Amino acid sequence: MEQRTEPEVSPYRVFSRTEWAALRADTPMTLGPEEVATLRSVHDRLDMKEVEEIYLPLSRLLSMYVAASQRLFRVQQSFLGTEDSKVPYIVGVAGSVAVGKSTTARVLQALLARWPNTPKVDLVTTDGFLLPNAVLEREGLMEKKGFPESYDLPELLRFLSGIKAGRRPMRAPVYSHIVYDVVPHEWIEIDRPDILIVEGLNVLQTGRPPKDGKAVPFVSDFFDFSVYIDAAENVLERWYVERFLALRLTAFRDPMSYFHRYSRLSDSEAVTTAQGIWSRINLVNLRENILPTRQRADLILTKNEGHLIDEVALRRL
Repeated sequence: MEQRTEPEVSPYRVFSRTEWAALRADTPMTLGPEEVATLRSVHDRLDMKEVEEIYLPLSRLLSMYVAASQRLFRVQQSFLGTEDSKVPYIVGVAGSVAVGKSTTARVLQALLARWPNTPKVDLVTTDGFLLPNAVLEREGLMEKKGFPESYDLPELLRFLSGIKAGRRPMRAPVYSHIVYDVVPHEWIEIDRPDILIVEGLNVLQTGRPPKDGKAVPFVSDFFDFSVYIDAAENVLERWYVERFLALRLTAFRDPMSYFHRYSRLSDSEAVTTAQGIWSRINLVNLRENILPTRQRADLILTKNEGHLIDEVALRRL
């Protein structure tokens, strides 16, 4: 007798853009065109329609999750008879270089902070937890900048552990994209926000479990919700090259810029240089470290060639 196999059920519920936009319900638009323009990264094409159809429904969902988390916290307080302060709800935002993580993180921060209860929403990027260039050079890791091994993981885990423990204030290092390095003796203080957004390339990365069975924390262990922004490899490469060309005419012209030498390149030289960096570093990091973590996200936003999100996948509970 032939054995029947059950159809495989996806762990995600997939929505078209139209279906997802309908989940906005009666959520009011709290950002104006000028504010949206300031939140957009140099190469993104974020507009009001994208905010209304994609990010407003997502902010509504997250506000519901935060409220449910706070109710659960109060239940545990009552059960234990404790008076602990509530801990921040942490949202992770992951994805490739040039996919638009920073824009997504900033838009979510702005929208969530405008909900009726006006929660305090802070944003931290993992760039500040990169090892200083001097260390990367000594360890031969400059070509691996952005790879998991280029981060001060113990310091990042200490920071997130302190946030979840309700310690205040916690300090995160500052990273300068002009000098392409961590800024010595500069910090931002995170003082017990209601919501903390953590944005970075490898925030959903895991490691091999230890043979002795002892628990090893991962960055994502501290997340209450995680978002992965996805796009095809060839599209990501094109966006990276476009961003490189734009920066060559702007930020790279600053004499203090680590990449000032690239400002003198011709168009063809700049394209060749950007493609080389992409294939040698960013594509390798994407394939080996970033893309394999996509299925660990609670929500996947898939972008098309025009930078617009045309599919949303939400993990089933």
